[in-house]
Amino acid sequence: MAYKANYKTTFEPSRVIQPIYTGGSVALSQDGEVLASCLGEEVLLTSLSTGEHLARIDGDGEPITTLALTPDASYLIACSRSLSMRVYALRPSPTLDNAIEARLLRTLKPHTTPVVTIAVDSTSSLLATGGADGVVKVWDLRGGYTTHTFHGHSGVLSALHFFQVDPADTEPSTNSKKRKSKQRNVEAEEVHQDEATAGYRLASGGEDGKVRIWDLHTRKSTATLDAHVSVVRSLSYSAETRLLLSASRDKTVILWDARTWQQHSTVVVLEAVESAGFVENGRLFYTGGETARLRIWNTESGSELTQEQESGVETEGILDVLHHDGLPFLLIVRADQTLILHSLEPLASALTQPGQEIPPLPVLRRISGTHDEVIDFAYIGSDRSLLALATNLEDIRLISLAVHSKRTESSSSYFGADVALLKGHTDIIITISVDWSGHWLATGAKDNIAKLWRLDPVNNDYTCYATFTGHAESIGAVSLPSSAPVAGSKEYNNPLKYPPKFLVTGSQDKTVKRWEISAQAGKVPKAVYTRKAHDKDINALATSHAAVSPLFASASQDRTVKIWDVETGEAIGVLRGHKRGVWSVAFSPAGMPALTTGESGGASSAKGMVVTGSGDKTVRIWSLADYSCLRTFEGHANSVLKVVWLPVPEKGKGKANRGVQVASAAGDGLVKVWDAQDGECAATLDNHIDRVWALAVKPPPVLSIEEAKQAGAEDTEMTGDEDNEEAPVTQSTLEIVSGSADSTLTFWRDTTASTALAATTQATQRVEQDQELQNYIRASNYREAIVLALQLNHPKRLLELFSAVVNGPHEKGSFIGKAEVDEVIASLADSQVWNLLRRVRDWNANGRTHNVAQQVLYAILRLIPRERLLNLRSRRRKVAPVDEEDDEGLVDAMAELSTREQSKESVKDVLDGLKAYTQRHHERLEKTGEERFVLLWALQQMDDVGGDMLSNGLMNGHHEEDMVMIDGVA
Repeated sequence: MAYKANYKTTFEPSRVIQPIYTGGSVALSQDGEVLASCLGEEVLLTSLSTGEHLARIDGDGEPITTLALTPDASYLIACSRSLSMRVYALRPSPTLDNAIEARLLRTLKPHTTPVVTIAVDSTSSLLATGGADGVVKVWDLRGGYTTHTFHGHSGVLSALHFFQVDPADTEPSTNSKKRKSKQRNVEAEEVHQDEATAGYRLASGGEDGKVRIWDLHTRKSTATLDAHVSVVRSLSYSAETRLLLSASRDKTVILWDARTWQQHSTVVVLEAVESAGFVENGRLFYTGGETARLRIWNTESGSELTQEQESGVETEGILDVLHHDGLPFLLIVRADQTLILHSLEPLASALTQPGQEIPPLPVLRRISGTHDEVIDFAYIGSDRSLLALATNLEDIRLISLAVHSKRTESSSSYFGADVALLKGHTDIIITISVDWSGHWLATGAKDNIAKLWRLDPVNNDYTCYATFTGHAESIGAVSLPSSAPVAGSKEYNNPLKYPPKFLVTGSQDKTVKRWEISAQAGKVPKAVYTRKAHDKDINALATSHAAVSPLFASASQDRTVKIWDVETGEAIGVLRGHKRGVWSVAFSPAGMPALTTGESGGASSAKGMVVTGSGDKTVRIWSLADYSCLRTFEGHANSVLKVVWLPVPEKGKGKANRGVQVASAAGDGLVKVWDAQDGECAATLDNHIDRVWALAVKPPPVLSIEEAKQAGAEDTEMTGDEDNEEAPVTQSTLEIVSGSADSTLTFWRDTTASTALAATTQATQRVEQDQELQNYIRASNYREAIVLALQLNHPKRLLELFSAVVNGPHEKGSFIGKAEVDEVIASLADSQVWNLLRRVRDWNANGRTHNVAQQVLYAILRLIPRERLLNLRSRRRKVAPVDEEDDEGLVDAMAELSTREQSKESVKDVLDGLKAYTQRHHERLEKTGEERFVLLWALQQMDDVGGDMLSNGLMNGHHEEDMVMIDGVA
């Protein structure tokens, strides 16, 4: 039997950056480690320190209205519009590191309307729910039953808060009705007085502007606080100052004295407040609301401590602020699904210097709940450890690609963490481009402006270097020079001091412009030339990698691509052939091997090639020698939106080496890798559910000459133009990153070499094991042969083994024919017994092999206990694929079964199959027995008739004559 290892291009997703928050409620554990957030109808648990996804909890098909996480992170409560409330018990996963196992404890229907707000007490034992029906209920989390039901609010509940007071300090509210002493005594007898709960209170706020205080001990309302004129959004209590804080959308915060429930003070905030709470033991409180300003106030004086802040736009409004006592930060939730951690460290100095204003609380970390629709991105930094994202917003997000480790709250370098935000554009950014060093980034937006950014990740300095104005419409494409300067030059050694020499921009006004970039920051750049390039919008630009006489290409919606001379701005070639608009274009890297004869008879040359992707669903490679089409790749089901060249393949390092390849991303949500030589699709990468707009190959980090020498000649390769001294860069594993409209970034790792090695190893092992099986068969070593045939999944060999035993000489006392084989069957593992039982079922369905099947089945039933057979379904493992050389009819039938279908089989299914065919064999044997009886009776009758005739002939002396007559008649 011959086996051949298949060498094929393979990629696997090494890391995925997915949304963690798409709007709705957010909860935080008391230690600040676990963050619970809404992701559509699902709940996601995330580690706030490392950014890892700890658990994903499926929804019930309806959006989540609110959720809560107990302070000790032992329970999660999620309520949805289906009127259900699900309670999950959380614990560390016993099988996975850095994961949480969520077990559904119970599903309840707490209210007749959706639950709007929810709160958990500090002991993680009580839960309060407030519905749109105005009812407040208190639940025992562990028991799952209602302990209190409070009525009183006339509208939707909007805020709940548990707190504890000293019962000796509380007095009856002045606005509450006095009860007669006799009536109080009667109520005291009816209500069970548990002294342990005497100080427990629950504050509730509603859209009617009222705040009600509920005594969990007496189950009555102790006060009704009626001062707000709009919905109450937040409640907080300070045990040190004995004050209750209520914040409302009426632009005020009111502090209430918990001893008398009278107003202590009213603070006019002058903005609709969405969240407020005490910090620094109640001496200060914070507010956040519609103007996106996090403000700190003095509790005693009611004055604001933070300096005047600029109001944010509507999408930046603060929806919630999360904080627990002891945490050194505030976590704010904004309307644009962004989570921001603000440090509380400056507050300590503010208390020691009364009357002095403090700057806004510093930002520790910015977390993007969702990256929205990923339009474009680029690797930045000399070590390529950051990614710049254009995400359908006016800002550029810089995220870290560093491998995470255990971090503190102030760390922001874990994989996928937001590092910085580049602000400056006033409309959505459409396109970005990065230079060879990764320190200069160009952006183009719908505000008709392009910008050049200077990026210094080491010093955390990201500034706008120049602004380019002049286009009449949106800028849809920008391109910086792709070639690196001479290694060792001042430009190469210190790229931050020397910006790129030029920038090319393309716009919906159908023109391209080349801009000279000044070495002096702040100087207004001017366009060197402006060319009417196309008849429709310009979708993409690309610059060649040549340092001498560079070219640039422009791709347009008019279905053409034009090649331009950068210096003169003259068009030197046009690529025609696409049937719809061209969305992407890219020049081949330096040193790319030439392709063989193309579709039109041309071939690639030293001038290089261009790859394009179009709305006609095709990818094309063009020659720059005669501008002919060399290859056309078809396979995408939608418009090709982005194309890139894969790095130049290495030479002479084995059969599994890559050839010339390009990758494409399309509107069908797929990324495809194409073999440029044979014109076939080498791999399809599928991990998105929406259009894939962005695609990039991770460039190797740039090293200095000394670093390159230390890295070693084997780990370095040269990049740049052939006429210049090449810039040394390290050779790293190929990585492709794709970004989609589903807000997902997928990092694909090239596993071609490991796949080829695994295939070779597997093929070699298969050959060795097959030879070993044949040796066992020749040596009649049934024990090893049967076990190995089951392990290798050789049904034909297994059948031959059992046929030799069943049809051979039988040993006395053996169930199958040989005592040695009986011992093998009795010692089989559960998975092997399951495989053998399924094989017996198939053999039993064939009339030629049913006798062997029946004998093996008899042995199995006699040697293996019934309980063990019935439990095989829960213990068995998936069956390996059937060998292709086993071409028996029953083997082919088994090979057609998919793994999924096999996984659905139960012991009952197999036994039903055995029973049906066994019954058929039994009926056939009964019929055969009846026919045999009739045949034997007929033969016996014939023998009797013949004997009587012979006897009569001998008696009459006419034997010979009679025999002759009989023969004559016959």
